[in-house]
Amino acid sequence: MVAANKIMDFEDLLKRFEIKGQVLEYNIQSKIDSESQNVKPSSVSTDEFDWNHYFHLETIYAWMEDLTKKHDFITVHSLGSTYEGLPIKGVKLSRKSGNKTIFVEGGIHAREWISSATATFILNELITSTDPLVVDLSTNYNWFIFPVVNPDGYKFTFEGDRLWRKNRRPYGLCRGVDLNRNFNSNWGGIGSSDDPCSYDFSGGEVFSEPETVALADFIRKNTEKEQIRTYIALHSYSQLIMFPFGHTADKIPNYDHLNGITQKAIAALTAVHGTNFQGGSKHETIYPSSGGSIDWAYQQAKIPVSLTFELRGPPESTDMFILPAEQITPVGQETMAAFVAIVTEAKLLGYYD
Repeated sequence: MVAANKIMDFEDLLKRFEIKGQVLEYNIQSKIDSESQNVKPSSVSTDEFDWNHYFHLETIYAWMEDLTKKHDFITVHSLGSTYEGLPIKGVKLSRKSGNKTIFVEGGIHAREWISSATATFILNELITSTDPLVVDLSTNYNWFIFPVVNPDGYKFTFEGDRLWRKNRRPYGLCRGVDLNRNFNSNWGGIGSSDDPCSYDFSGGEVFSEPETVALADFIRKNTEKEQIRTYIALHSYSQLIMFPFGHTADKIPNYDHLNGITQKAIAALTAVHGTNFQGGSKHETIYPSSGGSIDWAYQQAKIPVSLTFELRGPPESTDMFILPAEQITPVGQETMAAFVAIVTEAKLLGYYD
């Protein structure tokens, strides 16, 4: 983004260095203003919770608490507390003991509102859907779904900077760590920054942030106990499904399996609304990165099916992180279809034996 008083300087730089480009949006604020018409106030009743609007953190948490009153197979869990003292809440769905478990992480990057909205959509589908394929997933697998694992950042995108990405911990003159660069998976390596003012600052040290410590501790304590066999992280945007690693082109031992699962998921997703996705390892698909949650889950926690979604829009999207609320439901529908395909294929490959 270029401030109005810097446009001439910026265009001069492009010309001098012979850099080509296109303007995606002339006025980002206009998109934010338009989106705000579809954001419900934090005081709204959970009876109005839906997938045609975006919701404040308080409403998401209240909605999850209400689910426990309506369904005896839903329990609310907290990973721990954030830098600012907020709980990191999610739910466990378990209709049957002894099931293998799938963990869903949403909202690690604060501005990616569609991530959190999709996580709640998936949860609602697992509770209410009569589709036999979804009923199977809900009955024969347990689920941990944490829609907002960066509550401080998410809250700030509603009350301060809509495009904030990191958590809110101060580092010198700047604030925030990119939580998806703070895990012990080639921490501090390629695709991360040691500059606290950078959007991809990896933190003062590995696991320097209370949010990543809480998430990692929960996974360590529960991977065997709860038989967590799949870890799915929801992000936006670029329309990709990816698997480890982000920091190297070296192929993981079950590369062919995860690539096959990814391709089945993409086919199922595209069949719903015709949305085009690409797939592959993070390194070969989007860009090199280090310190990510799914790489850590795969390598350190030994969760064999670890995947990241980059949801709508496409790489050239002019909406970027400000995806219109009217797309929440179709994104949820196609993502649910992908989840069904992932679990079905992973089961066929023996990952839930």
